[in-house]
Amino acid sequence: MPRIFLSPSTQEYNPYITGHGSEEYFMNLIADAMEPYLLANTIRFTRNTPDMTAASSIRLANSGSYDFYLALHSNGSTNGSGEGTVRGVIAFYYPTSANGRRAADIFVQGLKEIYPLPDKVYAMATTTLGEVRQPYMPSVLLELGYHDNTADALWVENNIQAIAENLVQSLTAYFGLPFVTPLTPWQGTVQTPQGGSLNLRAAPGTRADVVALLPDGAKVTVYGRYQEWYTVGYNGKLGYAYADFIT
Repeated sequence: MPRIFLSPSTQEYNPYITGHGSEEYFMNLIADAMEPYLLANTIRFTRNTPDMTAASSIRLANSGSYDFYLALHSNGSTNGSGEGTVRGVIAFYYPTSANGRRAADIFVQGLKEIYPLPDKVYAMATTTLGEVRQPYMPSVLLELGYHDNTADALWVENNIQAIAENLVQSLTAYFGLPFVTPLTPWQGTVQTPQGGSLNLRAAPGTRADVVALLPDGAKVTVYGRYQEWYTVGYNGKLGYAYADFIT
């Protein structure tokens, strides 16, 4: 069960040129839309809040135990002085982090599929961005277009759901998990043939690690389905459980 720290921008002072909101507003919409996908794919997450800063987000992440740090931002080229002509998507990673680079490359390949100018989607090493340099875990900071360019701003505004799904697809690729489309969450009950416990596993398959035992009669939240497995939540844990034994 991987665990990530999700850090949408807290920069409410960066307006979108369309006048429809700010960097903070739209990056939080993307994070909102990611949550059902994260749960359906058994990726636990902690998220910052809009009243935090990048620095306090990093401190909170470093005080916990996370496998990955993902920062969501949009870029600017004019400092708010007018319409920008620069477009593109950048995945920043720390140059000595092999897993950061690997994740950045995965995000780039995914975003090329939905960004209208795929040749302008690329990865870049940096040592200057705090959200890339300071987290103790592998990290990527995504600049999802330029908020001072009308075409890029509209791309973000009109593709919140597609961007969210794409980012979680990339996270599942990074963690080696199959991608699961979310269901409308529902409460199920464990019912095993002999009244024994049901294994909650880290991956779909009978050889995957058992992360918890689900007692017969236990109530679980079902978030998605992959083949004969449900992705479920139980007592703060996420994992895969055999679907035939949940009703």
